[in-house]
Amino acid sequence: MKNNKEKDIRNKTKCYVKELYGLLLNRDNQSSELLDITDVLLQVYKKIDEVKNPEALVNRLVNYIRVVASTGHVYFPTDQEKLLIELSVIGQKAGLNGLCMADFSDKSQFYSIFEEIPKRN
Repeated sequence: MKNNKEKDIRNKTKCYVKELYGLLLNRDNQSSELLDITDVLLQVYKKIDEVKNPEALVNRLVNYIRVVASTGHVYFPTDQEKLLIELSVIGQKAGLNGLCMADFSDKSQFYSIFEEIPKRN
């Protein structure tokens, strides 16, 4: 059974992810990097209630967003940056568990082998 603290983390994560997802979808310039980020946000939103360690998932999410945004020159206005910072705070609770030699630019880390990974070119 999940304790209240863990439920709170999951609920906050879902709230931040949903808000960030909506803000990013409403942007005018929908680059392939931005579409990849929204795909991953949606995937994390779907999976956050199922995963054993939500903090590690959020940590991977924030690292992925930072790497892809940097590579694709995606700029986040203040409201979106604040949401990313909130997610970073949650992800920091994972410690080193979220950093085990992952390729942060690989979108497939958020999908199971049975799920189709959206391709954005």
